Amino acid sequence: MEETTPKQKLHLVMGGRVSDPRSIEFQDPESVHVVGVFSDYESAEEAWRGQAQRTVDDAEMKYVIVHLHKLLTPDT
Repeated sequence: MEETTPKQKLHLVMGGRVSDPRSIEFQDPESVHVVGVFSDYESAEEAWRGQAQRTVDDAEMKYVIVHLHKLLTPDT
């Protein structure tokens, strides 16, 4: 039997000022703050939560978690 290793799952945490708080359209994409890339969702969520709580009083600031592994291999 062939030994299979679990596929790496990368998560990107980023944020910035959005045009509409209900969307994820950034006003200035060049100024998007990249928090980092994380190898598991739990770490990404912790980083996202920290940034989101830091900017909670600014309705135009939004941080998101992007599932990079889904973008890199969309067929799986």
